[in-house]
Amino acid sequence: MKIGFLKDNESRVSLTPIILSKYDKLGYKICLESGAGSLAGYPDKAYECTKLTKNNLIKESDVIVCVDSSAIGDLNKLNNKIVITNFSGHTNIEKKINGKTILFDLSKIPRTTIAQSMDILSSMSGLSGYKSIIKAAELLPKMFPMMITAAGSIKPVKVVVLGAGVAGLQAIATAKRLGAVVEASDPREAAKEEVLSLGAKFIEVEGAVEDKDAGGYAVKQTKEYLSKQKEEVSKRLKQADVVVTTAQVLGSKSPVLISKAVVDEMRPGSVIIDLASSTGGNCELTKDNKIVIHNGVSIVGNSYLASELAHDASNLFSNNVFNFISHIFKDGKLIGDEDDILKNCKI
Repeated sequence: MKIGFLKDNESRVSLTPIILSKYDKLGYKICLESGAGSLAGYPDKAYECTKLTKNNLIKESDVIVCVDSSAIGDLNKLNNKIVITNFSGHTNIEKKINGKTILFDLSKIPRTTIAQSMDILSSMSGLSGYKSIIKAAELLPKMFPMMITAAGSIKPVKVVVLGAGVAGLQAIATAKRLGAVVEASDPREAAKEEVLSLGAKFIEVEGAVEDKDAGGYAVKQTKEYLSKQKEEVSKRLKQADVVVTTAQVLGSKSPVLISKAVVDEMRPGSVIIDLASSTGGNCELTKDNKIVIHNGVSIVGNSYLASELAHDASNLFSNNVFNFISHIFKDGKLIGDEDDILKNCKI
């Protein structure tokens, strides 16, 4: 079986040299689109495999892999191929392919114990959470830690994190390492212990809806809860220097947690990093892939901050893909559709 790895329309790549050696041990034939890893710090010479043009790679490969489906182009041109990528945010994909093409959406991997090593959303979210604080530190006209000098003392910045999933917890840990005072909010009771273990304060709001079958994702909340949460969180936001929002509900628009009225009362110079921008954003003023400045407050809408850490992001993504391929293929053939992971991801 020949697996081809495409060059993406961004800096990440779905195959790194260290993971290539794992495929070699399993006897797979690997080909790579020329220049695919260059922006992530992996030049062609680092790969000991066949380099092809995009058209030739698609033509010769049995399985096609890339970070995002936009790298493929016209899905209608595929024939008898197996495609493994992230289709997150793309709709009606099944209407754009012929009947003999099989697509696997890596964004739909279930958050179960056996699938942890394949979970691209968790891998990328951790990096995004880290980068969100670094990005905020660059934009904020203050330094994070407390400092006492002969010229006077500097108070530590106040950081509020909304959503204590993988991204939120990494944001909390990074902000604490930089010396900030951190508070966090999350509707899941299980998140409280994790937030406290990182040295942050947990903003408690009663009445949250929880679902043990949600696979670790937040679920849609009642209007009453969202109203109470906004009220409680708004008090903190008005005093915050940095706010990181990560609240996303699988398959739904992101809840608006920060209204324009709240932004109006925030300190000039403060920064909001909205990691939920691709699904509508947690701030009313967020615009995806843009920085909006409102009354001196910088609102960064970016759900793809992991791409700015392309070297490490590529290695994690590449390993996730390898683990997925190792699971769904046995002796060069797909396992049965009854497998829970395959069933969830297959389009």
